[in-house]
Amino acid sequence: MHSNHLLLEEPIRMASILEPSKASFFPAMTKIVGTLGPRSRSVDVISGCLKAGMSVARFDFSWGDCDYHQETLENLKAAVKSTKKLCAVMLDTVGAEMQVVNKSEKAISLQQDDVVTLTPDEGQEATSQVLPINFAWLAKAVKTGDTIFIGQYLFTGSETTSVWLEVDKVEGVDVVCKIKNSATLAGALFTLHASQIHIDLPTLTDKDKENISTWGVRNKIDFLSLSYTRHAEDVREAREFLSKLGDLSQTQIFAKIENVEGLTHFDEILQEADGIILSRGNLGIDLPPEKVFLFQKAALYKCNMAGKPAVVTRVVDSMTDNLRPTRAEATDVANAVLDGSDAILLGAETLRGLYPVETISIVGKICAEAEKVFNQDLYFKKTVKYVGEPMTHLESIASSAVRAAIKVKASVIICFTSSGRAARLIAKYRPTMPVISVVIPRLKTNQLRWSFSGAFEARQSLIVRGLFPMLADPRHPAESTSATNESVLKVALDYGKTSGVIKSHDRVVVCQKVGDASVVKIIELED
Repeated sequence: MHSNHLLLEEPIRMASILEPSKASFFPAMTKIVGTLGPRSRSVDVISGCLKAGMSVARFDFSWGDCDYHQETLENLKAAVKSTKKLCAVMLDTVGAEMQVVNKSEKAISLQQDDVVTLTPDEGQEATSQVLPINFAWLAKAVKTGDTIFIGQYLFTGSETTSVWLEVDKVEGVDVVCKIKNSATLAGALFTLHASQIHIDLPTLTDKDKENISTWGVRNKIDFLSLSYTRHAEDVREAREFLSKLGDLSQTQIFAKIENVEGLTHFDEILQEADGIILSRGNLGIDLPPEKVFLFQKAALYKCNMAGKPAVVTRVVDSMTDNLRPTRAEATDVANAVLDGSDAILLGAETLRGLYPVETISIVGKICAEAEKVFNQDLYFKKTVKYVGEPMTHLESIASSAVRAAIKVKASVIICFTSSGRAARLIAKYRPTMPVISVVIPRLKTNQLRWSFSGAFEARQSLIVRGLFPMLADPRHPAESTSATNESVLKVALDYGKTSGVIKSHDRVVVCQKVGDASVVKIIELED
């Protein structure tokens, strides 16, 4: 694992670039979130996605009903069983999203320099002259000269599937726009995005609440992706809503930053949320193109220092229709990893793309190569400096475990945890080796029945870079005698051996609780 660990600051031998990448049980330390949909919902394709490296499945409720997503989820469960690969479930809300209502689902052609009217009258049929929308107050929110984008997913204004409009005038409740590029809108759903304009829609809509309290509760979702998060209050409201839904009080909330409003309140949102999704598709419209990279670097740094997972979207758009990414996209994926991203989220590429499995596989390979040159030493120093002194007990143990693992060139760090917090803290320091978090289930009772905690904690680490969970046998509590600890450790080591990350004579760093004390120990394996 370490012999091939280079730094970008060091000269890289050109010959080493041509060496083939080694296959490994973990395709990459960086995680991949795949959106399941029409092209990726059969058991076969989902199994392929899991084997290729997908560890979180995203269900986008902007389209498709609960029954449709339930069917996909049942297929996911079957695929998890057959591949023996854990996978977490993420529900993505619709949120304050404006949409064009195209009931006939006929393709609509729009010509450059023509005029089109956006109307809140949803009864009208969508044509190249009139587009009905689901938001009644657009005329009040925009003014002449404002920019509006409409597209299925990708609206950069350069493709032929999305259109860029300029507001010409407002007539009552209608908005008359000039078409800036010729395009054909095809499909049932087109999203409408007004650049840098406050849209007065709730972050958690009634439809979202219904989806969460039925589908979400039934399936005990691990993550809620909160679309169009604009204020910390949005996260607090969502958390309060989840807390009343039994099992979902443990669901983590990932705030999706999609516009300038969310960016302005980023620090307070980060404090409230469990993680952040940088929605570069919409942000790329709200921000001038030359500013997008600055936001990415600043936001990822803040997430890293706070020890909260950061997810980057929209990396290989061209793979929706092609088997290979562009050179720029491949570089972009690598840069997201070097900037400190925990996970890469694939949307259209896996949802309706022609090559979902290949896309996941290629993204994983690029991530793995970038991880080899990630400057862990610099990152470690930066994080320790940011945390400052005195460190908390847990923070000190986590950073010591990582420092020890790097000094002794350990092949893996094994961490026993019941809440998952200790393992996440170790991962925060970005060790160069995988962290196997052995989640010890805790037995709970409500006087009527027994239930184990642990499954949520294990699955939720599937979005954290470098963290690989395994569930321990509930008969072995984490803090008990050394004998049971040894037997759990043996199971973890066997898991590491079968997955190929641990070989004989390797060193392993173990982080565990013994009584009230946290202990970091280094063990050297025999034959």
